Amino acid sequence: MRIEQALTLSQSLETLSDSARVDVELLLCHVLGKSRSYLYTWPEVELSEQQVSLFQQLLTRRQTGEPIAHLTGTRGFWTLELNVSKETLIPRPETEMLVEWVLQQFPKQEFRMADLGTGTGAIALALASERPSWLIEATDLMPGAVELAKRNAQQLGLQQVKILQGSWCEPLTGQYDLLISNPPYIDPKHPCLQEGDLRYEPLTALIAEQQGLEDILTIIDQSKAHLKEEGWLVFEHGYDQGQAVREALQQSGFYQCFTQQDLNGHDRMTGGCYGTQ
Repeated sequence: MRIEQALTLSQSLETLSDSARVDVELLLCHVLGKSRSYLYTWPEVELSEQQVSLFQQLLTRRQTGEPIAHLTGTRGFWTLELNVSKETLIPRPETEMLVEWVLQQFPKQEFRMADLGTGTGAIALALASERPSWLIEATDLMPGAVELAKRNAQQLGLQQVKILQGSWCEPLTGQYDLLISNPPYIDPKHPCLQEGDLRYEPLTALIAEQQGLEDILTIIDQSKAHLKEEGWLVFEHGYDQGQAVREALQQSGFYQCFTQQDLNGHDRMTGGCYGTQ
């Protein structure tokens, strides 16, 4: 099988995936250990029998709906390539909104922040790569996630990020300029949990009671003991939760509360400033 022949097998994914061609390209890159540009520079290259076998195995698993990131073991986020596992949420492009917002709002050199429920470490590590002088911590309750985030930090040379095990703000000490989180926010009864990649991701990283707001409300309550005067708390949340999160922040003493939409025009990020207005 030549590379050009393998690429045509993307047709088998077209009813499953909106990115069938890219999916096959990523699987081929993983099997060959090459970049996507290589596939089109050398389309006539023959795969070895072992490479064909591995590629076909991965393609079959993708045809059942298993996420590409689980098949390759990695996912790109911001400018980083992160290891992923079935114990953590796969980083998603919309979460890069939080990174962009933070970089735009806080250019200063001296800054202390924490990423709550870090998973792979995506948000904390992306910010550390752009702001090496910042004091950045990251927390996660799950031991597997803590180990994965530490491995990503080491592999990327971003070991200045301090990764702590514990629930949300509980491992934190002292005061912070910013607390940021992409917590579970899907209602346990939402039908999307039975669709697409979400079927393969850990429920602990996806669902929250109280119509998906329980963890957000917990973080709001805990954060007040750890934010400096005029410190910020910012969340990623579901498309229909912007108003509820703003109201919860306002009721807890936050001001300058805002909601920002993603590229699809859906509410995706909400935050507020804590302290005396």
